[in-house]
Amino acid sequence: MLAASVSSWAQNAPEATLGTVTVKESAEIQSKDTLLIKKTTVGKGKQDIKDIPQSVTIFTEKLMADRNQDDLREVLRTTAGVTFQAGETGEEDVRLRGFSLGQAGDIYNDGMKDAPLIERDTFNNDRVEVLKGSASMLFGKGSTGGVVNQVNKAPLLIDQHEAAYTLGTGKYHRLTGDFNFVTGENAALRLNAMAQEYDNHGAKQDKRGIAPTFAWGIGTRDEFSVGLYYLDIKGRPLYNHPWINNNGKITPTLPAKNYYGLDSDHLNTSSKYVTLGHIHRFDDGGELQTRLRHGQYERDLLASVIRFSSPITSLSQINGNTPLSRTSKGRIGESEMTQLQSDYTNSFDLGGKKHDLIAGLDYYHDDAKRNSNYPNVGTQPGTIVGNPDSGTSVPDARSPVQFNTFKAQNIGLYVQDVMSLTSTVKLVGGLRYDRFKASYRNVDGSLSNERSDGLWSPRIGAIFQPDELSSYYVSYGSSYNTSGDTYQFGVNVNNNTNRAAKTDPEKSRNFEIGAKWELFERRALLGVAAFYSEKYNERNTDPDVAAQQELLSGKRHAAGMEFNLAGRIVPGWEVFWNHTWIPNAKIDKSNVALAANGGGAQVQGDRPALTPKHSGSLWTTYALTSKLRVGGGLTYRGKQNPDGARNMTAAGFATIDAMAEYSFDEKTSLKLSVFNLKDKLYADTLYRGFYAPGAPRTVQLTLKTRF
Repeated sequence: MLAASVSSWAQNAPEATLGTVTVKESAEIQSKDTLLIKKTTVGKGKQDIKDIPQSVTIFTEKLMADRNQDDLREVLRTTAGVTFQAGETGEEDVRLRGFSLGQAGDIYNDGMKDAPLIERDTFNNDRVEVLKGSASMLFGKGSTGGVVNQVNKAPLLIDQHEAAYTLGTGKYHRLTGDFNFVTGENAALRLNAMAQEYDNHGAKQDKRGIAPTFAWGIGTRDEFSVGLYYLDIKGRPLYNHPWINNNGKITPTLPAKNYYGLDSDHLNTSSKYVTLGHIHRFDDGGELQTRLRHGQYERDLLASVIRFSSPITSLSQINGNTPLSRTSKGRIGESEMTQLQSDYTNSFDLGGKKHDLIAGLDYYHDDAKRNSNYPNVGTQPGTIVGNPDSGTSVPDARSPVQFNTFKAQNIGLYVQDVMSLTSTVKLVGGLRYDRFKASYRNVDGSLSNERSDGLWSPRIGAIFQPDELSSYYVSYGSSYNTSGDTYQFGVNVNNNTNRAAKTDPEKSRNFEIGAKWELFERRALLGVAAFYSEKYNERNTDPDVAAQQELLSGKRHAAGMEFNLAGRIVPGWEVFWNHTWIPNAKIDKSNVALAANGGGAQVQGDRPALTPKHSGSLWTTYALTSKLRVGGGLTYRGKQNPDGARNMTAAGFATIDAMAEYSFDEKTSLKLSVFNLKDKLYADTLYRGFYAPGAPRTVQLTLKTRF
C-alpha cells in the first residue's frame, strides 16, 4: 500500500526551471511512511547522515505513530542515553549521556530554540532528530550531551490528507488531522490540528493544537512561507510518588495509576508563535534559507508533593490506611522570544578539491519572567493510600505573582567546510563565535547582575568513505555552559552576591570515532560509535565565603558506545534500535565534601547521577499479510541514582509494548496498541526523596484514514 502510494506521488512530482537553475521536487519517501530517513537537518542545512561525524538518532513520523508517541517526552523516553530528573513534570531537566540539556535549553524546533519550561506535542512533527555529543559549533551555548531538534511538517505539492482518532484506557481520546492542499502551480497550504483529552484516575490533561503553514514559490528561485503554531495544554499532573530506602535500593511504592494530588492542582502551558521563511536558490546551486520567528510561551504549575506522613522502611508497612501528606509546589513563568536564523549551503570546487560549505548566523532575544517557588499558602489536607483521587480541592490563595526577570540575547556566526581530499577521504573543519549577554533581577530587586561572554567553538573531523555503502569517521567538538543557562545567576546566601555571574562559562568536549553502513540493499542504516564526553572546568562553590566568584575546578566525564539501526531488513520487516552503553562515567574532581553518614550530594569519585550503563529502545514490525501488520518493542534503562542521594540506587527496568494493525484497504486502517504489557511498576524519573512512576498498562485503539 505504502509503495503504491509513494509511487503515485512520485509520478506527480513537478519540475520547475529557474533560468539556469533547475529544481526538482524530491520523490523521497515521506517520514510518515518509513523508519529510515537518510538525510537530516540537525547538522544545519540538509545533509546525508553518513556525512555527519557524530551519532544521530532520528524518530520519523511513522515510528512515532506506530508507538503512539503523542508528546516529545515520550519520544525522548525511548531515546538511548536520555534520563529525566523527577519533579517538574515536563522537559525541564533532561539528561543526555548524564549531562543536563540545560532546563530544555538544548531542545530546538527547525533548528531554532524552543522555549523551555513548556509541554510539547508531536502533532506537527515530521520527525525528531537527536544529535549526540558536543555541538556548540552548530547551536551555540549548551549542547554538552547533545541537542534535540523537532522538525515541523512543511507544505507539499500534492493533495494529501490524513485523519486519525485514538480511544484508550484512562478515558483517552485523541483526534488529529494532517491536511495538505495544493493552491497553485507552486503553492500549497498544510494544516495540522489536534484535540486530546484524558482522565487517568484523576491526573487529567486537555490539549488543543493547530499549525497552518502556507508556502509559495515551492521549488522555484525564491520560496516563501508563513507558519502559525498554537498549542494549549491544561492538565492536572501526577507530580510524584514517595519511594522507600530498602538497604540502599530505591523501591517504588504505590500503584502507578494512583493520583494523590488535589483537584485544584494544575499544569497549564501554552505556546504560540509565527514563523516567516524564505529560501533563495542561486544559479551555482547555493541555497540561502532564512527564518524569522516570534513566540510567546506560558507555564503555570501548582502541584502537590506527596510524601508518607510517618517514616516507612518496607512495603509491608503500607496499607490502605497509611497516611500521606501533601505539600504545595508551584512554578510559574512567561517567556517572549524573537529569533532570526540564516543558513547558507553550497558545493563547489576550489583548488582542485570539492567543498561542501555551510555557514550562517543566528540571533535570539529571550525576555523571561519566572517564579520557581510559588506555593499555595495555607494548610494542604492529607489523604491515605487507599483514597487516591480523593476529590479534595483548596482555593488558590497565592498572592499576586512576583517575578524574577531574565533577559538574554545571543548572536552567533559559524562556518563549516567538508573538503573532499580524495574520492574517499573528507576533512571536516568548523568554527563558531557567539556573543552572549544576559541580565538577571530577583523578585524584590535586592539581587541583580549581568554578564556577557564571547566564545569560540571549534569542530574538526575526518571521514573515510571507501564505497557508497560505508562511512568511517573521527571527530572532536566543544561546547560551553554560561552562568545564564538556568535562567538565573547562582546566589550565595552567605554574602548575598551573584557569584555565578562573575564566573566564566563551563567548557566541555567530545571525542568520537565511529562508522555508518547502509545494509540490506540500502534499505537500512547502521551506526556504531565510541565516545568520550568531558566537562573539564565544572563550576564548584568556593569554600571561601568572601569570594566573589565560583571555582571552575570541577571535572566529570562519560565514555561509552552508541548504536543506531533503522530501516527495512526484508520486505515487510522493519526495525528501529538505539542503544547507549556508558561503562565508564565519573566525577573526576569536586570540592563537595562527603556527608558524615555517607549520603548527601555526590562527591569526587562517584558515578554521576542519572547516568545508567545501558539505555535504549527497540521497535520492530512485520507485515504478516498484505492487510495485517504486527509489531512490538522494548524500552529499557539500567540502574541509576538520583541527584542528591549518592547512596541510593533505583533498579533498572524494561517495558514491553505491542501492536497489531489491520488495513481495510489502501487508505484506512485500525490499530490496537498495548503499552507496558506486563504492567511493570518502575521509577521512570528520579529525585531525592521521590520518583515519578512510568505509565501503567495502557490499551489504545486507533482508526486512521487517508483521502
